[in-house]
Amino acid sequence: MSEVQSPVPAESRLDRFSNKILSLRGANYIVGALGLCALIAATTVTLSNYEQLSVAVVCVLVFFIVGRRKSRRTQIFLEVLSALVSLRYLTWRLTETLDFDTWIQGGLGVILLTAELYALYMLFLSYFQTIQPLHRAPLPLPDNVDDWPTVDIFIPTYDEQLSIVRLTVLGALGIDWPPDKVNVYILDDGVRPEFEQFAEECGALYIGRVDSAHAKAGNLNHAIKQTFADYILILDCDHIPTRAFLQIAMGWMVADRKIALMQTPHHFYSPDPFQRNLAVGYRTPPEGNLFYGVIQDGNDFWDATFFCGSCAILRREAIESIGGFAVETVTEDAHTALRMQRRGWSTAYLRIPVASGLATERLTTHIGQRMRWARGMIQIFRVDNPMLGRGLKLGQRLCYLSAMTSFFFAIPRVIFLASPLAFLFAGQNIIAASPLAVAAYAIPHMFHSIATAAKGNKGWRYSFWSEVYETTMALFLVRVTIITMLFPSKGKFNVTEKGGVLEQEEFDLGATYPNIIFATIMGGGLLIGLFELTFHYTQLDGIAIRAYALNCVWAAISLMILLAAIAVGRETKQVRYNHRIEAHIPVTVYEAPAEGQPNTYHNATPGMTQDVSMGGVAVHMPWPDTSTGHIKTRIHAVLDGEEIDIPATMLRCKNGKAVFTWDNNDLDTERDIVRFVFGRADAWLQWNNYEDDRPLRSLWSLLLSIKALFRNKGKMMANSRPKKKPLELPVERREPTTIHSGQTQEGKISRAAS
Repeated sequence: MSEVQSPVPAESRLDRFSNKILSLRGANYIVGALGLCALIAATTVTLSNYEQLSVAVVCVLVFFIVGRRKSRRTQIFLEVLSALVSLRYLTWRLTETLDFDTWIQGGLGVILLTAELYALYMLFLSYFQTIQPLHRAPLPLPDNVDDWPTVDIFIPTYDEQLSIVRLTVLGALGIDWPPDKVNVYILDDGVRPEFEQFAEECGALYIGRVDSAHAKAGNLNHAIKQTFADYILILDCDHIPTRAFLQIAMGWMVADRKIALMQTPHHFYSPDPFQRNLAVGYRTPPEGNLFYGVIQDGNDFWDATFFCGSCAILRREAIESIGGFAVETVTEDAHTALRMQRRGWSTAYLRIPVASGLATERLTTHIGQRMRWARGMIQIFRVDNPMLGRGLKLGQRLCYLSAMTSFFFAIPRVIFLASPLAFLFAGQNIIAASPLAVAAYAIPHMFHSIATAAKGNKGWRYSFWSEVYETTMALFLVRVTIITMLFPSKGKFNVTEKGGVLEQEEFDLGATYPNIIFATIMGGGLLIGLFELTFHYTQLDGIAIRAYALNCVWAAISLMILLAAIAVGRETKQVRYNHRIEAHIPVTVYEAPAEGQPNTYHNATPGMTQDVSMGGVAVHMPWPDTSTGHIKTRIHAVLDGEEIDIPATMLRCKNGKAVFTWDNNDLDTERDIVRFVFGRADAWLQWNNYEDDRPLRSLWSLLLSIKALFRNKGKMMANSRPKKKPLELPVERREPTTIHSGQTQEGKISRAAS
């Protein structure tokens, strides 16, 4: 009797059928078109307010049920659901909320609707852009080192201090790569003798340029003509690379000859103004984390990663094929990537920080940098629009379009903030809607867009903080946006000033005065609304009461965002030239011999660093308390399998925590310190050590940030940093051992930079 075969499960048949259909030529486009038609049909179904409210409740329940699973498919489902709810909101806005009783009311309503259309356009583009983050992993290099390519490391500089540039140069000289296959170049647009002298002392090469034409792009193009390596690593002069930079990032470029660019994240070891000045700043992801943690990874899937000006490897052949770096705009980096991709080159992104630099220190400087970025991206939009011309795929066009048009945010942001004032001051109700309709359409739209973004962004960006970032800069960028759209050739490249200090707390009125004026007007409008609701309530009809209530709530939200943006201008003291960096590195501390004793170090004591800097190090270690006198020591560590030994002086020790200052008296010691502080391969792997976003918690932190306006001097920094779990260390010191000056227990010191 023959064995009866079990039937094929229905799911397997369905999978086979769907795979067969999708394998047909053009099937993906057909399925996508059908899905789009179904989505549009669902958004145009006419429902009563109560029916729509029921649908909204069901969609929220679906969000919570489906959202419990963490997968890419779940995220895409939630984004489609969000798009559906938002399109229903848009249909309602277009068909039921516009009132043209007067020209003023109709005009203001259309202006607000236009801003909302922009916001929805950016929302849908962001869903498309990040539909499948690539999460590219490093590729190994060939086993034979002789097959590794040659690399020129360019460090362009114009008017930056040598104290900043030298750290990057020493870090670049310490990169682990065959010495005969790498050269480090200081590209000096300032032609400064001290830079040329430093290059000669440390072993770097120097290329000076007198005319400074086309700023950074011209500096790079000038250097390309005088160098010959297969690849070019570009580092801004404050971006210090780890020793493993090239070994981590070069593999893909060697394996795939079509890749013209390998971009890595811009990570900053110093706090930006939002982190430093706001009460909860250190507990909130930096502003740039969303771009480098989510957006660039999404761009990589569409082969649309663009060059960010630093921390990137470029193929010389690709740069030469487009005639060098783009000089037509002030954002030469993104424009250069666009031109390479038009010529058929690919680009790639590796979401591993292998260098770190200085963030903008002052709010004024931060705004100025963003103004340049906005001007440059809008210039590209005008002179080399990605939707026009040949050479790009649809995904690339849309990703570049998203990047460029995102800098139009200033005008819509101001419109959203100011809209309640139209009714509170002039009685112009620019959204004709009942509270029930708002609850059925507007609130679900906001809920899904915020909650879905929180799921996708995780710990890279917290809810509501984009509003603060944009509001801080919006009123400055409005003028830049309009002028650049009308006159794209205007504007010039400006260098972002970094590395300064601030001796006293101060309020940066120059960076906040537009928002102070705006907030004053908003507060006045809110008071008018509350006055009408409180003292004229009986004289108002139901429609007026609802309008006042809605616009008062709107004005209160706008005022909260404005106050948070103003609070960023309360600059805290920054008296350290050397920023402390949290790092947990096992070390051994050796005490120097007493005067007249043999030249040997003794009393080996194990410890764990708490933080490090170019000025010194804090170490948790079992050492007797001491607060008087300085003790000469050497600090020994093993970094990436290599031993390093640095002379230091213990300043004090209390409760098992010792503070040391480096004895940085020669170039070799400075190399070792740079290696110890910045050069570790794992130095920045915890760059996104933030909890996943929770919108309500994020909203509360935003409210707390306003406290910066009213804080007592000197107290904010102590309260803003998250508490750390204390380190557990041995309670007893090791048996005394001896170490000769200039040696470790294993023998001579290994200097990675030598």
